[in-house]
Amino acid sequence: MRLSLIVAAVSLLALAASPADAGKKKRDVERDYYAPTVVAQPAPPPANGSIFQASMGYTPLTSGARATSVGDIITIVLVERTQATKSTSADTSRNGTIGLTPPSTGILSKLFSASDVSAGGQNSFTGKGGASQSNALSGEITVTIAAVYPNGTMLVKGEKALTLNRGDEYIQLSGLVRQADIAPDNRIASTRVADAKIIYKGKGEIANASRQGWLQRFFSAISPF
Repeated sequence: MRLSLIVAAVSLLALAASPADAGKKKRDVERDYYAPTVVAQPAPPPANGSIFQASMGYTPLTSGARATSVGDIITIVLVERTQATKSTSADTSRNGTIGLTPPSTGILSKLFSASDVSAGGQNSFTGKGGASQSNALSGEITVTIAAVYPNGTMLVKGEKALTLNRGDEYIQLSGLVRQADIAPDNRIASTRVADAKIIYKGKGEIANASRQGWLQRFFSAISPF
């Protein structure tokens, strides 16, 4: 009996710890993905006797100091604002009556009256619904260029971590940008980022206080009401 209780307790501890371990591994993978891109040391130029070597960090004079290479820094200006509104309404009605006049003579006149053969019906429906949602995110986050594609578009990604006195805040961003959209001071609006993935989340006492407990989430998931 004691051995069974020990095995059950160990199993419960393993089940309780496994989701936390899985969540920690997932967070570590995300942090690694948004880590700054480190540029490897370039290989020495070939000894071909030429003075000009394009591989030695060559940048055209027309590009100025604009970021164009892997590892360069770009500042993303967050100007996200979305708003959606939807409303529907319906109103239908239908009325119908039917009446038959019974014969006034003969045997049937004794069996039926006017109230026995008259019928009427009425049907009506009224429905109305509406929904609205709005989101806004402003600020800045500086990212690095992770890859440059042959057509000139660049993959950028980065993360900003803020540690406050009662918790941590994380802003993660990744997406594709064009060189033509980058301003001379290496700034670009988030609305110009293609396939953008912007994540804003936090952890700590404040985030935990605004989240349902695991038991309440369980009953909310299975509740039919």
